[in-house]
Amino acid sequence: MYEPTVARLTYRALLGRRRAAILFILPALLLVIAVAVRALVGVDDQVAADVLGGFALATMVPLIGVIAGTGAIGPEIDDGSIVYLLSKPVKRPTIICTKLIVAIAVTMAFSAIPTFIAGMILNGNGGQVAIAYTIAALVASIAYSAVFLLLGTVSRHAVVFGLVYALVWEALFGSLVPGARTLSIQQWALSLAEKIGTNGTITSDVGLPTAVILLVVVTGLATWYAGQKLRSLTLAGDE
Repeated sequence: MYEPTVARLTYRALLGRRRAAILFILPALLLVIAVAVRALVGVDDQVAADVLGGFALATMVPLIGVIAGTGAIGPEIDDGSIVYLLSKPVKRPTIICTKLIVAIAVTMAFSAIPTFIAGMILNGNGGQVAIAYTIAALVASIAYSAVFLLLGTVSRHAVVFGLVYALVWEALFGSLVPGARTLSIQQWALSLAEKIGTNGTITSDVGLPTAVILLVVVTGLATWYAGQKLRSLTLAGDE
């Protein structure tokens, strides 16, 4: 389920000069915020949790997921170069799985690593805050990548829809409407962080068993359906 050539082409597309510059902006901003907060406030577990939860997990991770997930396949479909890839003797699910692995790796690298560094800057991992949010970022990266890869497969406006989900549904409705939080990848990841944190500074509105089930189901279904849509695209092209 992994094709090195497809992976290499996908990495090259995601880490091109312009896209890589965009990917670096948010992690750099998080580290700047962490240094400033530490200098102004000092060591405070609750402040560290607020910064990592409010910016890293709620904003940075989903936005990087949008860039990596949609960018792994969307541009190829838009410019028609996907036809060249589909003409090769590579199974369609293998293409999707390979691109998903690349998207997950890029999202994790540009979100989880900066989250851990920022957490160490803020409070030196007091109360396991840095570790908790790093693991939450890793888990969220998987689900976000799968969902946004699916969007890149089914829509030419995947970036717009991804931003609507990340910024409107999760950030806006998730903070105002309690019921919406149950359908939030952010809250599912937070449930893991809550379990790891030791001082009660991290809370989630979704129970851990429910969160784990939803993460697995959403990731699996998104990956499967993306493979089905890519197969349909091939059939349409053959016709």
